[in-house]
Amino acid sequence: MHVFVTGGTGTIGTAVVAELLAAGHAVSALARSDRSAAALTAAGANPVRGALTDLETLRAAAGDADGVVSLAFSNDFSSPDALARAIAEESAAMAALGEALVGSDRPFVVVSGTPWVAGRPSVETDPLPLEGPVAGRARSVLAALDLADRGVRVSAIRLPRTVHADGTGGFAGILTEVARSTGVAGYPGTGEQRWPAVHARDAAVLFRLALEGAPAGTAWHAVADEGDRVRDIVEVIGRRLGVPVQRVADETFGAFAPIFAMDQPASGAVTQRTLGWQPTHPSLLADLENVTQ
Repeated sequence: MHVFVTGGTGTIGTAVVAELLAAGHAVSALARSDRSAAALTAAGANPVRGALTDLETLRAAAGDADGVVSLAFSNDFSSPDALARAIAEESAAMAALGEALVGSDRPFVVVSGTPWVAGRPSVETDPLPLEGPVAGRARSVLAALDLADRGVRVSAIRLPRTVHADGTGGFAGILTEVARSTGVAGYPGTGEQRWPAVHARDAAVLFRLALEGAPAGTAWHAVADEGDRVRDIVEVIGRRLGVPVQRVADETFGAFAPIFAMDQPASGAVTQRTLGWQPTHPSLLADLENVTQ
């Protein structure tokens, strides 16, 4: 299968490209810089030059592919406005990719976050939140899933708050960055809230499985760790960096502050049982032992 990937040089995308190539698929991937293009070429993928906002480039690349994986999302979380722009760009890109696949029965794998449900871990059948700072992403994914009625084998992978590799990535990675810059390993809220997690290379396997065989209109949870206590995450970061651990104001974490303070465990049991997906890489707490000063 020839697969077109956006976001192919990020933490998740790098793992997805490697997984697809290892499984014998051909990969082309969006590259907005010379550096990204060189990285993709070195990995064995064909770079497609352009940005996520180049909708005609996306349509053409998707039209030439046997399947599409949409991963690209801006990493500028400096303000609510920046987050809103990132969501709008992703939404337009997903719509362009999906339109290129209408009527083809080709696979289209999109991504969102796991939802949160009061009092229990969320599961694959729980709805995505349509209110809050990331509600726009939920609407984009729901619009993509509607393409199942228009001849697209679309599926959604719901990623947990931390997708990690070698001690970096996701919400835990943001906690580490803030600790490095402030000299304090801070936790929002009470520290008792739980965040789900998955290793990037395990998530990559699930993206491949969904691309190869997930039914149209389905959603899956890429969750290996159901819910690590945030205080436990921060204590490992503080120990590895040699800085004190303490509660800090939620506002320290900018646009993500409301989400950071929430208890949001999630289960991937149905996904593992149904698609035969078995995470095998280190847990988040074990992987954070790779954090260095």
